[in-house]
Amino acid sequence: MNAQNLTLEGQTGGFITPTAYVVYTAKDHIFSHPAVGFHFINVDKVIGNVYTFNIAEGFANRAEVGYTRNVHTLGNDPLLSSLWHYAGMNIFSGKVVAIKDGQWSPLVPGLAVGTVVRTGDQFVSGALDGTIYVNEDYYVAASKTWLHLPLPFLANLGWKYTNASIYGVGGQAPGYEGRFFGGLGIPLPFFFKTAIVPAAGFTQQPSQVKNLGSLLIGGKSHIPTTLDFAVRITQKENPHFAFDIGVGEVANQIGYTFIYPQGVTPVNLQARNVLGLGLSLRY
Repeated sequence: MNAQNLTLEGQTGGFITPTAYVVYTAKDHIFSHPAVGFHFINVDKVIGNVYTFNIAEGFANRAEVGYTRNVHTLGNDPLLSSLWHYAGMNIFSGKVVAIKDGQWSPLVPGLAVGTVVRTGDQFVSGALDGTIYVNEDYYVAASKTWLHLPLPFLANLGWKYTNASIYGVGGQAPGYEGRFFGGLGIPLPFFFKTAIVPAAGFTQQPSQVKNLGSLLIGGKSHIPTTLDFAVRITQKENPHFAFDIGVGEVANQIGYTFIYPQGVTPVNLQARNVLGLGLSLRY
């Protein structure tokens, strides 16, 4: 269960959070077989649906690199959806494992450092000032898989230094901020030599979005922590596939604006309780 699933942005991990694992490489080999993934987030009411197509390559169980294409469709809100009226963006990622899970002792967690670079990001901030942005994450993640009774688990906790709001889909933050992320999964035996993993994850978001304050009363937005609650189905041994289905909590009302003649109007992204699907394959 460690290293076969790709996140929404193409790294090994949960649905939205990277872990301290990388794409599996067979013993005595340097290069892995590639892992590919597809993810879908249903947020068509305002933001517009998001599709991501991922590919990642591992190196000797110590590193990985990946590329993701974010494909976006236009939302249905006549006032706000124009902030996301763009085809998508490119996402490049890399990760190095400094300490493997259980390297010196069964109790030692894995530790990895990584980066995510998003290019061609015109969402929200770019829509308001005409700029095509590049934003980045620099992160460290600690992960522990414990497959022993009475309570098997996969725990993950990390910190990132980022200038992207909601993985770049929310636009550009005014500057870099340190944000925490993490998750917990409980692997349980399932039918046909598979395992089912109920899981939850979170990612703190930068407090503000560049240029968005110009639309809001008081000049500030409220971007909450992103949450996901998902179930993963995968193989118990030598996993080659993972299927995720879950619910995401992204953002609802982020502030107020003034519209004539209505007056003060809530700015609601209608992105609570959104459906997410993911499928990853490792050859």
